[in-house]
Amino acid sequence: MNFEISIEKVKNSRIAEFDTENIGFGKIFADHMFISDWDGEAWINHRIVPYGPFSLSPATSAIHYGQSIFEGMKAFASIQNNHDIILFRPEENAKRFNRSARRMAMPEIPQELFIKSLTTLIDIDRNWVPRTEGGSLYIRPFMFATDDFIGVKPSNKYTYAVFCCPVGPYYSKPLRVKVEEEFSRAAPGGVGFTKCAGNYAASLLPTALAQDEGYDQVLWTDPITHTLVEETGTTNFFAVYGNTIVTPELTDTLLAGTTRESVILSLRALGYNVEERKLSVQELKDKLSAGLLSELFITGTAATLINLDGFGHNGDYHSVITQGNQDVSVKVKTYLDNIKMEITPDTNGWILKF
Repeated sequence: MNFEISIEKVKNSRIAEFDTENIGFGKIFADHMFISDWDGEAWINHRIVPYGPFSLSPATSAIHYGQSIFEGMKAFASIQNNHDIILFRPEENAKRFNRSARRMAMPEIPQELFIKSLTTLIDIDRNWVPRTEGGSLYIRPFMFATDDFIGVKPSNKYTYAVFCCPVGPYYSKPLRVKVEEEFSRAAPGGVGFTKCAGNYAASLLPTALAQDEGYDQVLWTDPITHTLVEETGTTNFFAVYGNTIVTPELTDTLLAGTTRESVILSLRALGYNVEERKLSVQELKDKLSAGLLSELFITGTAATLINLDGFGHNGDYHSVITQGNQDVSVKVKTYLDNIKMEITPDTNGWILKF
């Protein structure tokens, strides 16, 4: 299928506002954005326009009924030729975007259109991709309902859009997390496996309360017993017991991270044993007490991979980093970074270069 994209470029680029030595995260946005409209039957009017606000009715259904989903991705400059741009496994983001769309009763995006919207937009704004160490261009594809109608039903019309922003590291140090036993991130049969906006809105209060106690993030537990580890904030969780790495098995209350899967496959390629299974908070405490828990780390698009300092539970803080190490996380992060930067061959077909 051929998706024609019209292009309207900015008259004056804002790239001079971009301080490559002080990038931050999500503070400044590239010059252009991609937009496409669902008219009830098909995606139409594919266009790239200057980055700017939408004009929306007060009755826009996404505002009232929450039909809003998104993805998070990154583009990198190749070390071999920094004019070349690399995307990491974008087809997996396309698949997850459509899983979210199906669950939220929204139209799916053809994978060809999803990929073309990214590559066309980033090609125009390729100078916004940081060439500094640790820098990347964060990409935000999203879709929201646009019916001008007050009534609880799936919208007939939607907008799909993509914008980008240059970013540095999301976290700068190992995190302290609080085991969350009052609030739940998701419930069985719900939308926990999707990247819908409401999931993130519901996490804000528990996270703020944990931060008031001196923590950086929450360690979500299962919604039934609050004894099993699920996710950490907006990231997937890994525990290291020597040569064995354990991560919670996927259920409909967990988000299947592309970085999570890539880390699992990379760990196995490096010779580690990876177990995807139920993991309790008590097991973590027991393993730590026995000197068998050497490392905790989390993975996600924004965070990539970062260590946890330790976790708080029932008023006690359990420091992992003081008695452990970062050997596994450093090794697997280096392995993945080398593929993304074309330092080592991409034998998995994970990167898209343009």
